[in-house]
Amino acid sequence: MTEKLNYLECWTTVATSLFSQALTGEPVLTESLPRPLAAGSFGFAATIAGDEEGRFSVVLDAALAEAPLLGEGADQKAGWAELLREVADAAAGELLARTGRKCQVTAFQPIDGESKLSRSFQLEAGDRSWSVQVFSGVKAARPAKASADPKPDARPGLQPDAGAAPPSNQPQPPQPAFTGPPPRSPDKSPEKSAEKPGAGFDLLLDVELEASLRFGAREMPLGEILDLGPGDVVQLDRHISDPVDLIVGDRIVARGSVVLVNGNFGLRVTEVAEPQRRLETIRCLF
Repeated sequence: MTEKLNYLECWTTVATSLFSQALTGEPVLTESLPRPLAAGSFGFAATIAGDEEGRFSVVLDAALAEAPLLGEGADQKAGWAELLREVADAAAGELLARTGRKCQVTAFQPIDGESKLSRSFQLEAGDRSWSVQVFSGVKAARPAKASADPKPDARPGLQPDAGAAPPSNQPQPPQPAFTGPPPRSPDKSPEKSAEKPGAGFDLLLDVELEASLRFGAREMPLGEILDLGPGDVVQLDRHISDPVDLIVGDRIVARGSVVLVNGNFGLRVTEVAEPQRRLETIRCLF
């Protein structure tokens, strides 16, 4: 790719992958020439802020509101809102992983249409296809201008700042000689000292531990498990927008959202357990 990698390129990569995984029939998203959208088209606009900022919108073919790509009997528009929000968040994670530039979705709203167009796609499943149009107004954020420190006013009659350092030509007070570190306070709480691992625990810091992601769970009768076959769907107890758990041993140490990093799944951490809890989790493995 000759042009500089930006949010639009990351969105295209993520959408191509997630659409084929999340939609029934494994449809394929390919770039195409622009086509006029029929009346009733719908879409969503995201506001991006950070190292890249601006407005990013996706407008969908009106027929997608009736196509059961998100499951029979499901509210297709609501399902597309959740899926496109997930793609927008994952594109921000992809941009961070590949360029180091941070951004996030600060707002996500439905829209009826978009007057501008950056790219046009076709979503194809079997003998059917739908138009998907994208506009990206996301650009690199302008660096904030550094405010210069005001020069001191040299006009006569004004007093210098009381907190300013004394002139170098005035004598400085004598500095006390260094006599070693101050004595340790005898009333130091032993509970605070226990929060940090001791020197002996440092030997374990390079030990590799197995971590796993938990997307959700469900209790099923043995009969249902034996009846499972290819193509069956097992619904979990977790919503698509809920964070996933990062587990070490038998404890949750962090939560976050799933992102794609160079074609592999990854976890963007949004919250972590307290350090003492994480330490207890590691100790339970030994």
